[in-house]
Amino acid sequence: MFVSRSMTRRVITVGPEKTVFEAQDLMAANGIRHLPVIDANRRLIGIVTDRDIRSAVPYHFIRDSCSPEQRDQICALTVKDIMTKDPLSISPTYTIQDALLMIQNSRVGALPVVDDDGKLSGILSVRDLLRAFINVLGIGEPGTLLCILVKEKVGQLKKIVDAITEENISFGSVLVARYWDSNKRAVFTYLLTQNVARVKKKLINLGFTLLDPMEWYLDQLPKNEPSGKSTE
Repeated sequence: MFVSRSMTRRVITVGPEKTVFEAQDLMAANGIRHLPVIDANRRLIGIVTDRDIRSAVPYHFIRDSCSPEQRDQICALTVKDIMTKDPLSISPTYTIQDALLMIQNSRVGALPVVDDDGKLSGILSVRDLLRAFINVLGIGEPGTLLCILVKEKVGQLKKIVDAITEENISFGSVLVARYWDSNKRAVFTYLLTQNVARVKKKLINLGFTLLDPMEWYLDQLPKNEPSGKSTE
């Protein structure tokens, strides 16, 4: 899936000469946390986040405890004074997998989407990515997630798919993840049914081990060897 299919096209933007408080009002009115900054030709020149604004407008200013001179200085701040210049951006022809890695590695909450001329086409936020992956994985429909431990060899995934389809069960998605044992993989199948007792028993009889998906960690692989048993 390409970024162009998942990005938000109607982007709220701001000009570099707007005040910090005007940018803050835009964010509050539209319920957003990122404002791309564009020039008169709609070229991306920066980005402002809610964190930038919080850093620029200290809490004691809101409490009216600063001097008139300090208030004047803060009120005179413009977007160009606090924005991140030449921010990280992404092309609409990139995939959402590319975008996910960029956001993870750069630790940003959104990526402006720009065309070959540097003009803003949209914005891709973490929320947009979540929506895209929910659609890709089919988890918007009721179903059951199974986690199946398999040996790292050709044909294992086919055996799983065949066993499930023989039960006339439809797939929402199938994902393969690494496991702490390099000779094994964890296969996550999202099945569009909640009646999985028969297929779980069938998979165990085929020699597969079922793990509890709720005990799987994104940042920490299982430390203990699974028991090989499954609860139905």
